[in-house]
Amino acid sequence: MKNLQLFLLFLCCNTIFAHTINYENQVLRHWNIQKQNTFIDGSFSMMKNGKVYIEDANNNIVNFPLADLSVEDQAYTKQRESKIEAINTAFSNQNSRQNQTTLNYKLVFIGLFLVLFTIILFKYAPKNKRKYVLPIVYCGVLLSLFSFAKNTLSTTDPAFLTAAFAPFASTVSTTYDANYFYVNSTGIPNHTMMVGISNHGWQQQVPISKCYINTSHWTIPLNPVLASTPVPVSATHFTKGAIAMAVNGVPIFNYHTNTGVDSFLDGQLDNYGGHCGRGDDYHYHTAPLHLITLGQTTYNLPIAFGLDGYAVYGTLEPTGATMAALDSNHGHYFNGVYHYHGTTTAPYMIGNMVGQVTEDANLQIIPQPQGNPVRNENWTPLSGALITSCFANANNGFNTLYSLNGVPGYATNYTATATGLYTFQYVTPTGTTTTNYNGPAQCTVPNLGSAYYIAVEKNITIYPNPATEILQINLGNPFLENDVQTISIYDLKGSLVLKTPKFVPTLDIKPLAKGTYFVKIQFANSEVTKKLMIK
Repeated sequence: MKNLQLFLLFLCCNTIFAHTINYENQVLRHWNIQKQNTFIDGSFSMMKNGKVYIEDANNNIVNFPLADLSVEDQAYTKQRESKIEAINTAFSNQNSRQNQTTLNYKLVFIGLFLVLFTIILFKYAPKNKRKYVLPIVYCGVLLSLFSFAKNTLSTTDPAFLTAAFAPFASTVSTTYDANYFYVNSTGIPNHTMMVGISNHGWQQQVPISKCYINTSHWTIPLNPVLASTPVPVSATHFTKGAIAMAVNGVPIFNYHTNTGVDSFLDGQLDNYGGHCGRGDDYHYHTAPLHLITLGQTTYNLPIAFGLDGYAVYGTLEPTGATMAALDSNHGHYFNGVYHYHGTTTAPYMIGNMVGQVTEDANLQIIPQPQGNPVRNENWTPLSGALITSCFANANNGFNTLYSLNGVPGYATNYTATATGLYTFQYVTPTGTTTTNYNGPAQCTVPNLGSAYYIAVEKNITIYPNPATEILQINLGNPFLENDVQTISIYDLKGSLVLKTPKFVPTLDIKPLAKGTYFVKIQFANSEVTKKLMIK
């Protein structure tokens, strides 16, 4: 009996001091924080900057210096981190090898086909016809090889990007040169911000307009280059700054926070997947799919562009077809050009940066503009807080209301003068504190005028051409229709022969005689002219 008791006691002690625990189907480790003389049950999340991040049974993330852990836990942590790095490296290398292997298979297939066809041709085809058939075969082979090679290239027409940003032309302006496409914005969207941010979010931050304009604009490469090894958008890469730009002018950050957690699942984001950072700069952390659901853009246009130059579409293909299977980078090739897709689950938009980018020592993609903070306070999340309202006021600012542990009456409000005096009101149920700050002057997005319409001219078509009775006009983007002031047709003498006071997609040209005409589409800041033949 005594031996049985000792055996049971041994089992009990072994259970208590074991380093793995199964709690509600979660495998947890019994961590010994030796220097603090404490214990915690949780699973390893990540190690960064000498700190170990542990997720406990309640999904809370805590961190401790590696040196504070027991020798055994330090060894375990280093082993887990080494495995993660090995997996990431192998994953990237495997992706590169798969792409190369696929291309090699295609080349081998073409080569075998060419050899086999040549043998059959010389065996059965009459000699006098071989000289006609062989050039056609070889041309077909070259075209096939070229179509395979296209999958390794991707160039972007500036008019394509301009059309994607066109629905937001009232708050976003764009321009470009031979190498880059530039986006000017203030980073403030035309939808409600901050509402829904809960316990772990930055409830005391507010959206302040930023001057992402002129030399501080956003930059998207027009000639993206595929990376030999795509860099993962992870808890160890691109943890500061933007990885993409939404077409409404709002930057998009890595969905991981700098502590390695999923910001969406952690309740740090508002109803549209965004929040304000410590610099009071509003940005998204997930794909802006709401731009389509709110009717602000359409499925056939990108909702964002990665800072590597590749487009991001919603949950459908540009043709409206069901989204094809995504690769490990969260995208695929479509008509020979690579693009990403946004989804409602991680990684939400970009799994790995397919294009070449430069990551600096701060783990951010460069170049990109900086939104300088107005306040110097180091705010932290308020436990138990929930943002319930955020709206613009009449003085260049916003009022943000929140509750604390279910008690309403809290707010962070601010106003701003044109010259940059910011007045903040910190409201609680017991009183209000007012503080003034000096910050940047208010700025407006520059109106680039005709450059915008020149860029979209390539997408505007008139057909049939030559025409007989009916002329169709397609602007290439339905959001341009409201910008059309008049559509006019002139003959070769410059005489006006037909005019409409607004956009119409179909014109009756039966009364016009045969000949050459010019169709002028007048916009607010520019005009587009197309040549028309009537027969």
